[in-house]
Amino acid sequence: MNTRWKPSATVAAIIEREGRYLLVEEETPEGLRLNNPAGHLDPGESPEQGVAREALEETAFAFRPTALVGIYLSRFQRERTGEDITYLRFAYCGELGEFDAHRSLDTGIVRTLWMTPDEVRASADRHRSPLVLRCIEDHLAGRRFALDTVQTDLSVFVAR
Repeated sequence: MNTRWKPSATVAAIIEREGRYLLVEEETPEGLRLNNPAGHLDPGESPEQGVAREALEETAFAFRPTALVGIYLSRFQRERTGEDITYLRFAYCGELGEFDAHRSLDTGIVRTLWMTPDEVRASADRHRSPLVLRCIEDHLAGRRFALDTVQTDLSVFVAR
């Protein structure tokens, strides 16, 4: 049997304000975990569109990506089920916009938190993946790439 390996494409918003980073506390099969506002890329959207959508859905804040922080490949195996997943994450930093107080947070999101880098480091045992801290450390180190580093072909936006 010949099966093609397909990593899951995800996007993450690395949002900093006044020395604190915006994280979400979310329900996962492994219990409550901390994560950057993040999620799967949807069909018909660019990574930039996806990260803006995910940030809004998970935090109720508008978000406009201004730079790519990095592209990350990671592997995760669920202890209970043995499920083996590889993620390809596009992490963006950007401008935080308006907060929509009337918007419900995405299913599974318990709350949002603003944490200092030291608080994020101290909570590493509660992170959904090692990429939570890695993306923040890369942001703190000043890693920024132009948005056009990731190109989305127009064919992505064509209805099937």
